[in-house]
Amino acid sequence: MTRTTRRRVLPTTEELRVWRGFIETAEALRAELGARLQAECALSPGDYAVLLALSEAEERRLRSSQLADDIGWERSRLSHHLGRMEKRGLIRREECRTDNRGAEVVLTTEGSAAFRGATVPHLTAVRELFVDALTPEQLTAAGEIATALRAKLG
Repeated sequence: MTRTTRRRVLPTTEELRVWRGFIETAEALRAELGARLQAECALSPGDYAVLLALSEAEERRLRSSQLADDIGWERSRLSHHLGRMEKRGLIRREECRTDNRGAEVVLTTEGSAAFRGATVPHLTAVRELFVDALTPEQLTAAGEIATALRAKLG
């Protein structure tokens, strides 16, 4: 492989600079949003993801496997997390009504209240840290970038 070919295969120094900036900024943004969510609402980002998915689900319930797929988690990770949420009264697990081989995760009244209480502070932080940091054109470009990356990942 020639030096010219290698350069076309590997990212350039500038491309790597952009990549690192993107990754480091995304991680810093996630960390700050998570810290605020925890401090203001006593919910972790994982709690919020589970509560959001359940709040949008029909009858506020989902099979565990569907919930794992919806939030992009491994089933074992979700199972451990659900155990902690169940102890706090945010969710409950029930046998699946249509198939007794699986379980359904159900949003409790307490979980619904916690989610509602976290929504405004969380969305306020999203506006402050993400939306307000960008011009309308940059926000549009960020959406296009996210769409292109998701399409590439399948």
